[in-house]
Amino acid sequence: MVEPSARIRPVEVADQKLIRFMVGKAGMEPIAIANRKLYGNLLVLGLWIGLSAVFVQYMNWWPKPEHGLLGWLAPIPAFGTLSIAFMFAIDWLNRWGFEDRSVHVLHRPDIVDIPAYYSRSPSSGFWVLEYDNRFVGMIALDASLDAEVNEQIAPGTLQKDRNGQVKMTKGTSKVATIRHLYVDEPYRKAGLQEDLLERALKHAFAADSKLETVRAAELSLQQYVSDALRKFGFEFEKKGDKIGTLRWQENVWRLERSRWTSLQKR
Repeated sequence: MVEPSARIRPVEVADQKLIRFMVGKAGMEPIAIANRKLYGNLLVLGLWIGLSAVFVQYMNWWPKPEHGLLGWLAPIPAFGTLSIAFMFAIDWLNRWGFEDRSVHVLHRPDIVDIPAYYSRSPSSGFWVLEYDNRFVGMIALDASLDAEVNEQIAPGTLQKDRNGQVKMTKGTSKVATIRHLYVDEPYRKAGLQEDLLERALKHAFAADSKLETVRAAELSLQQYVSDALRKFGFEFEKKGDKIGTLRWQENVWRLERSRWTSLQKR
């Protein structure tokens, strides 16, 4: 029996539909994490129990021992009904910020023509991680002259050449940005995100000596990403936006070429 194998390969034109889907999935995944953390919040739990007790009192659904075992279960409908309402409300409150963030990412220039965009600089690259010929992760490092730009494309502003290709300037910036880093949850414990990050960093710093710094932004809910960044020498640079009901913090990290070089010599 042949053992399944993992490989990291450059993105291909045929991958673009799947990549766009996975970029959207990666952007929306933190909602589930944020929701679960809010479910266990002491203030939310206290509010749920208190309102459920009020509902039980209003409906007169307190336990009735004289009715036997079923009598003790009388309050359950009240607690169950309020729990559903709370879950819906929490998801609704969290969703707006994460949806806006995900839509913004999906409308950035690098998603229009992925292979073309990431071929603008020799240090840029978009890699796909496959396990047993199945997509399980990706990383995109943008070292183009637009690497520090985070704007989305306004409708009708794309310029194309005679062949219908989107016009893109070429060159390498001193500061690169990791646009995307995602690994399916079952594979994170194996550290595959670290393999992706190492592949991208080695390529970026070796391909063009002009590149001096690599930056990356991660949300505090994406612990596997921040752990990988720290392992490869990224240092905290600044705080970014806050998202969701509990205002989850986005952080920006940076890795200097000198630090990367010293770490590689160890």
